[in-house]
Amino acid sequence: MTFIKAQASSLVATCFDFLTTIVLVNVFGWWYLAGSVTGTIAGGVLNFMLGRLWTFNAADARIEWQFIKYALVWAGSLLLNAAGVFVITHYIGASYIISKIITSVAVGIGYNYVLQKKFVFR
Repeated sequence: MTFIKAQASSLVATCFDFLTTIVLVNVFGWWYLAGSVTGTIAGGVLNFMLGRLWTFNAADARIEWQFIKYALVWAGSLLLNAAGVFVITHYIGASYIISKIITSVAVGIGYNYVLQKKFVFR
């Protein structure tokens, strides 16, 4: 059940991330990588709160320690996401949206879920 809740939380945070990214790039004319990083930050904050309060039911633990651990994991996630979007967009020539989808799925399942469950919210 935790995996399903984590994926639902991730989906909500990812939608917020993508919405932020698309608005910044297509409406405000930001560079795709700056928009992607900003979207990742917005989605990360939302995902932390959802993980703490709903996915892992960890609201009774100290938020400061959870946030520090989350920030460490999230920093790695941010770097992996930014690198993936840049490499796929710049070198392969895919649309930044396609690049972000591919990277988000890979990082979300292979990195974020595992470290949040085993390290951040255990």
